[in-house]
Amino acid sequence: MTIAEYFRDRGQHALIVIDDLTKHAATHRELALLTREPPGREAYPGDIFYLHARLLERAAKLSAERGGGSLTALPIAETDAGNLSAYIPTNLISITDGQIVLDTGLFAANQRPAIDVGLSVSRVGGKAQMPALRKVSGRLRLDYSQFLELEMFSRFGGLTDARIKAQVVRGQRIRALITQPRFTPLRALDEVALLAALAEGVFDDFPVEQIPVMRTRLAAHLDAHGGTAAAALKESGTLEPAAQATLVAAVRDLAQACGTPAPAATQPDGKSS
Repeated sequence: MTIAEYFRDRGQHALIVIDDLTKHAATHRELALLTREPPGREAYPGDIFYLHARLLERAAKLSAERGGGSLTALPIAETDAGNLSAYIPTNLISITDGQIVLDTGLFAANQRPAIDVGLSVSRVGGKAQMPALRKVSGRLRLDYSQFLELEMFSRFGGLTDARIKAQVVRGQRIRALITQPRFTPLRALDEVALLAALAEGVFDDFPVEQIPVMRTRLAAHLDAHGGTAAAALKESGTLEPAAQATLVAAVRDLAQACGTPAPAATQPDGKSS
């Protein structure tokens, strides 16, 4: 933290990832018990909250008079069987500006990153987001959370309601769209285009298994057919209706090209295989 503050105090921008505060708290608890300090909740000493708060409050954005530097801290905490109500996780949640909750069940189900959207919260994310991204993401979180609940209930019995079936299928397409392989980041332009097309129903009949193929071709296709949307996003972070329509049309053309079944191979005798 002191090294990160060195760069912050010189007008630069620093990021520190603390891995992890759960082990730090456990070590502090052992030392406190050895020195016979009075134990508190879960046998932690009474000053553990103060220690973590004092540490994380050193991450700050300085005013222009003090150089304008910034320090962002990302503390990591390990939960016991996903129990967010434990002492250390609840302390960190109360101190920080939000939390990203990773779920081992989602990881095992091949959803990467394995983020639990229902438990993950950002208290400043909406204000820090690019306006265009905030506009097109709209109901995405709510729709995806509802899909996860419906998918869980569907395992106990068949879905008979056509509307619910359609919602589950749409949720599967959302999951395929937001699944991100390692070392394959998306540009802001790509994210905005995908989410805008999703909201317009471009992927309602698109084969789920073809989504990874489409994503690999997305950047090059938008560079060729995205018009001036990229420049507008970079300059102001906003997207005019005309530029958004251009992006949606470009994604629709790509989806039609990727979603069209390949023609059957023809054998020498003229029969299709």
